[in-house]
Amino acid sequence: MSERKYRIGRSRTGLGLFAAKPYRKREYVVTYRGRKLANAEADRLEARGSRYMFEINSRWTIDGSSRWNTARYVNHSCRPNVEAIERRGGKIVYIARKKIKPDDEITVDYGKDYFAAFIGKSRCQCPKCRERRAERQMKYRAKVKRALLRKKPLRKRSGVVGAKPKSRPKTKSRRR
Repeated sequence: MSERKYRIGRSRTGLGLFAAKPYRKREYVVTYRGRKLANAEADRLEARGSRYMFEINSRWTIDGSSRWNTARYVNHSCRPNVEAIERRGGKIVYIARKKIKPDDEITVDYGKDYFAAFIGKSRCQCPKCRERRAERQMKYRAKVKRALLRKKPLRKRSGVVGAKPKSRPKTKSRRR
């Protein structure tokens, strides 16, 4: 019995598919399996929260929610290392886009529709998006620090810091 070239393991986004052995460029990785549904039925399931739908064409969708579908563990990345290709008979297979080393997570770009509906820019956990968010946060913190440094000497010189607020003039209230 041949040993599998991938394993399921813990990733940043939950469970993910990881390479156990190296993959060459354009090498077969895994097949997306599940029952074939009409798109109308798939839309109803998606409305109830099903996330493992893979649309083949304008008529058919594969429901990959069963656990024996190991391709369901391939997570999203804006810089993926595999791509989805449709084969004859409505089969979807993942093919390596570049060399994949052992212990690298196998990722694919889910597409604009899925990204907008379920992930969003602020929750993408791919390394490039995390790097971009960290860079933006670092720039923002530097900007705030510069602003605070500029304002502190001005406050001290003007006497605003530690000054008591002026009291309001008392007005006579009329009671009946």
